[in-house]
Amino acid sequence: MTETSPAWPRPYWTPGEEKAVLVFYVFGKFDAELVIPSMRYQSPGLPQGIEIQRFQNAVLRQWDGYPLQGALGEILHTENPEVTQQARIAPEVLVVRGEIDDRNSLDYLHDTLGVLAGLLDVGGTSILDPQILSLFSADQWRQRYLVPGGAPPRNHVLILCNADETPDRSWVRTRGMRKFGRPDLSVRNVPESELGRAGSMCERLMEFLSMGGHFRAGQELAVDGLSSDMVAEPGGSADDPQFNNTHVAFHWPD
Repeated sequence: MTETSPAWPRPYWTPGEEKAVLVFYVFGKFDAELVIPSMRYQSPGLPQGIEIQRFQNAVLRQWDGYPLQGALGEILHTENPEVTQQARIAPEVLVVRGEIDDRNSLDYLHDTLGVLAGLLDVGGTSILDPQILSLFSADQWRQRYLVPGGAPPRNHVLILCNADETPDRSWVRTRGMRKFGRPDLSVRNVPESELGRAGSMCERLMEFLSMGGHFRAGQELAVDGLSSDMVAEPGGSADDPQFNNTHVAFHWPD
């Protein structure tokens, strides 16, 4: 693999100022000398800026931000109780995390996923992706991410739907776009009858952003069948707990 022939190119890429952020927790039991067979997955290893830290699970549990407790722990247990319990009693945790400058390919993500896959082959039993509030068993993770040509952006991002401030309207938003160094999406004022269309729209916009695109302030977005265009409003910050990221807001027309 070379810079002129990336594994995962970004056809819409123009430079951005935000950094891609990757954070994964791999639970399991590993040999004292960690040898990761990442080349099995066409990965030369972790890209510069991404590191592995090794912890005893019992020690990491003392950390206030331990992801298997608190609000996130409750979410994970509700969604996947058996895997969550197995992760809680796993002897060790490998934390894979770091930041990557914006670039014209997603090879940094490709290579990191290859390392994660390799870790599952040498003792990993589950992987937590806190950016999408999801914990996967080894088999679940492989089925989701080890697919021919690479998993689509939808597999890397969570789409959420909640009641909006306006009665009978919903708020559709994403989490996880920081993996691509791009803002998440927020669509307010969505009628119940339009939730399917709003979700499909978010998937298309996620694809555009993950492939390197941007939305500028005031940019109009036409959606077939709507009475008027929606307007992009970039904003937010990584401190916003709803996204842990900046976001681009849209308002569904009345």
